[in-house]
Amino acid sequence: MSCLPFFHSYGLVLVMLLSLAKGHHQIVMARFDLEHFCALAERHKVAAAQLVPPIIIQLAKSPIVEKYDLSALMYVGSAAAPLSRETQAEARSRLGCCVMQAYGMSETSPASHRARIQGTPEGSIGFLAPSMECIIVSDNGERLGTNAPGELCMRGPNVMMGYHRNVEATAETIDEDGFLHTGDIGRVDDNGFFFIVDRKKELIKYKGFQVAPAELESLLMDHPAVLNAAVIQVMDRTQETEVPKAFVVVRPDLRSADIAENIRAWVAEHVVHYKALRGGVELIDAIPKSASGKILRRVLRDIEARRLQTAKL
Repeated sequence: MSCLPFFHSYGLVLVMLLSLAKGHHQIVMARFDLEHFCALAERHKVAAAQLVPPIIIQLAKSPIVEKYDLSALMYVGSAAAPLSRETQAEARSRLGCCVMQAYGMSETSPASHRARIQGTPEGSIGFLAPSMECIIVSDNGERLGTNAPGELCMRGPNVMMGYHRNVEATAETIDEDGFLHTGDIGRVDDNGFFFIVDRKKELIKYKGFQVAPAELESLLMDHPAVLNAAVIQVMDRTQETEVPKAFVVVRPDLRSADIAENIRAWVAEHVVHYKALRGGVELIDAIPKSASGKILRRVLRDIEARRLQTAKL
């Protein structure tokens, strides 16, 4: 099933070109619509679908899915954004097929890690691709061992030579040893399975503690009223520190005057104290996302910045 934009490296290389190279039939959608997706999958007995987390969330939670026979699906792939292990497990159970993750960047042409259909723990992006090297480094450049989170840095034949006519940006991204610094925080376990923790630049620092937005977003998706969520950092001037704030889309039938406070309190019960949503919970109609499914946290940060500027006037 081809429902991802072909102008994105994921849709272009791993969906369209790789499928053509393998001689697979493709069902191409002009735009994604859940009901249309399910109808096509049933009609054409689609065996595989490369998707993004927002679509997989719909497949895991929407009642529309129950109207269609998707039993021909053998596996569903997820990339372009983090997929929580809870949603991954929920989708696997509902669809009755393997749901696996992959990881990459346009700069790595594009895939660098991919899970296996069997044996990969949920939440993992799988193993490093052949012919590649990957190290995990701390903020001061120290190489870390297993189970220690740090920035993923990769070297290999599929890593880009550099950014076109931008020597400065290339030097900031590829170090003198040829390792591409991804800006993503990850870890590798004792069995060689890699996990993405968060984006390095999006970590929230609360009084010296580091809070990963993706971790809180994953937890929020477990709340029965939450359909989608995004977490950003906001500045608490009373304490001069960043605090996490959540934007959530709630189920219409569970929307109430106190639902935001209910969600905030529920999160506080499930996390260590410094990860609590001290910035509050705000209801929103839709989470801003790119065409490839990535949460556009910068859009939400811009909204907060404009509010702050207005408050000063």
